[in-house]
Amino acid sequence: MDNRHILVVEDEDIAREYVAQSLRDNGFFVDEAAGGAEALQALRERDYAVVISDIRMPDMNGMELLEQIKNLRPDTEVILATGYASVEDAVRAVKMGAYQYLAKPLRLEEVTLMAERAVEKRRIHVELQSLRRQLHNANMPKIVGHSRVMQDLRQQIRRVGAADCTVLLLGETGTGKELVARSLHAQSRRAAGRFLAVNCAALSDELLAHELFGHEKAAFTGAYSAQKGLLEAAGQGTFFLDEVGDMSLTMQASMLRVLESRTLFRVGGTREIPVDVRILAATNKDLPRMIEEGSFRRDLYYRLNIMTLRIPPLAGRREDIPLLAYYFLTRAEEGKDKKIRNIDPEAMALLQRHDYPGNVRELQHIMERAAILCNSDSIGPAHLPPELRTDDCPDGKGTAPAPWPHEEPPAGAGQELRHLVPAATAAAAAPQAENARAAGQRFVSLEENERRYLAEVMRAAGGSTSGAAKLLGLNRGTLWRKLKRLGLAD
Repeated sequence: MDNRHILVVEDEDIAREYVAQSLRDNGFFVDEAAGGAEALQALRERDYAVVISDIRMPDMNGMELLEQIKNLRPDTEVILATGYASVEDAVRAVKMGAYQYLAKPLRLEEVTLMAERAVEKRRIHVELQSLRRQLHNANMPKIVGHSRVMQDLRQQIRRVGAADCTVLLLGETGTGKELVARSLHAQSRRAAGRFLAVNCAALSDELLAHELFGHEKAAFTGAYSAQKGLLEAAGQGTFFLDEVGDMSLTMQASMLRVLESRTLFRVGGTREIPVDVRILAATNKDLPRMIEEGSFRRDLYYRLNIMTLRIPPLAGRREDIPLLAYYFLTRAEEGKDKKIRNIDPEAMALLQRHDYPGNVRELQHIMERAAILCNSDSIGPAHLPPELRTDDCPDGKGTAPAPWPHEEPPAGAGQELRHLVPAATAAAAAPQAENARAAGQRFVSLEENERRYLAEVMRAAGGSTSGAAKLLGLNRGTLWRKLKRLGLAD
């Protein structure tokens, strides 16, 4: 559960209570402190996600408090507020580790927005640290993501992993089906056994039969000794059939026998060999449709489909993109001398807006490429593939989209603050799932709104994708991917 505790530090009672109550009304748990010393005492007793502090206070100024907070609670985000804004103080505060520097008079909407983003950034930072600590533990697969759909998937994996049943994993290419299979194995009673896998689409029937079932001595020219197949070699472990939808009908019949009898015949053999292995299977194909077409066996489908887990596409869980991007960046720089600490807001905006037809695997390759090209401590737009920088431009060649989220300078901050780079990363601006769930009782989802809007535009364009793309100011490829994701491609 996210830490939404905030400490408001202000020596003026009315101003402090005004900000604190506004934050409480927006779902935060808020404590108050009338000065720096009182704030430090509160921080010793509780781990706050965010501290919002005035700079000018009688007992301790905000800069001193910031320094002590970073020593006491390095992960706590600090937002400083002052009625005497200057670019020098703002730059100094950011260098000292402040999340944001706001000018008084404070706008409550802006304070709430900054608090939401600071809480999200802090949560991502804490989760990323946990992932880094686990990075070298090869026995525990890392299913990265804090979106509701990924939380639900992890819960399903824990429940299904403990059951010794066959599982069918469904999802687009690159969504991480093998990672989920490995996680199921790691959380099962077979975790001490082997995890073996084969890609059914990569092998011919003959080669696949040899891989799965092995062969007896003299089964073919050159077979000088008997050899176990992968199903037998897996022992009491787990066997993963990847791309099972590409298996021929002949091989499907052979696998059906293994699932029904828990025995197999080696190639060229006549002796039944018992096998004690858990079968997991995965595909990106529509198996029910293939059954109707006659290209997949109905009985095998029901044998595989005892339990089904669906792995969502990355475009359907965009709030996970910041955490995944930082995670892959950490992995890409592992063992290298250079350390890349940040992804700047404009680059994160481009990562957030891409549709990822290659899903998580595509994002991983993008971050590996960026780490190679980057010669500073921050990933920028220039380090990302060209297609990301032109993805939503009307002519396919225009300038990159404006940094997301776009932030107006605080009221009263003065023209000199307009060019100050915000301390927040775009990762901190990931959509708030909790707020979305509350709003869902009153509004339809963003995806449904987008589906309805695009359907109306397609009708206005007479069904022409090119015409609709011109009306929307998108390139045709981007619109096509959106239509496909929303089920409007036909």
